[in-house]
Amino acid sequence: MEYDTNKPTVWAKKGPDRRLFFFAKEVSCQVTEGWVHSLESMGLVDGPGIRTVVFLQGCALRCQYCHNPDTWQRESTPAQPMTPAQLLRRLERFRPYYGEQGGVTFSGGEPLLQPDFLRESLKLCRRAGIHTCLDTAGRGLGDYGEILAYTDLVLLDVKHYTSEGFRQVTGGDMEPFLRFVEAVRQAKVPLWVRHVVVPGLTDGEEHLEGLEEYLRTLPRVERVELLPYHTLGVHKYEALGIPYPLEGVSAMEKEVLRPWEDRLNRHCTQGLDKERKRKDEH
Repeated sequence: MEYDTNKPTVWAKKGPDRRLFFFAKEVSCQVTEGWVHSLESMGLVDGPGIRTVVFLQGCALRCQYCHNPDTWQRESTPAQPMTPAQLLRRLERFRPYYGEQGGVTFSGGEPLLQPDFLRESLKLCRRAGIHTCLDTAGRGLGDYGEILAYTDLVLLDVKHYTSEGFRQVTGGDMEPFLRFVEAVRQAKVPLWVRHVVVPGLTDGEEHLEGLEEYLRTLPRVERVELLPYHTLGVHKYEALGIPYPLEGVSAMEKEVLRPWEDRLNRHCTQGLDKERKRKDEH
């Protein structure tokens, strides 16, 4: 296992050198392996159509409402090493379910923390004609150009729209997120935006009005999803012996958020509609 002390959140297992000899010329190559937490074969809420969701291991943020604390650490059961080629073979089994809209979504944890594995997997999917979606909080290591070149859609998890709020929700700095958003802008990859609404933390008229203004600054927003806070992951904290930050906070009903979600979709996608209209006119 290679571990770069200068980049403590990079987790990529490198296989032994495979040395091949052709006409006395030595060629050395390494096989990249990523840490995969699990696969969901029939995902219906992580992008368009029916999708395989690949949950990658590792996350640098500690969101108060995180329901997958078992993906935080690199070495955690049931995470397993897998090569991009092995992953593609798994994905090919589910291709009949994808239809015209479905495909694969890379989620986590934070998939951007395994850039080598993610990039190579995205390349293989593109070559195989499988639609690719990246479900991310934008908390990676930079140098996103090639990753986004093979990404058809980004599901962007907007934790908060202010630096102070972002740190309160995640415990981390907002700057890496902003750099990723700029990379998406440059790559011109479409966005679906997600925002988790938590009572007393990211709810209320004032907060959602601020969110609306922020979302209007994002590029190519095709859809906005407000996700109601739930407590389905609380048992994982108990099993791991980790205190749950939102103890006592009640879950929300989706219908409560429907009017705001409709409003955000109506207002925040207007710019994209105008852009499409201009292209059609030309």
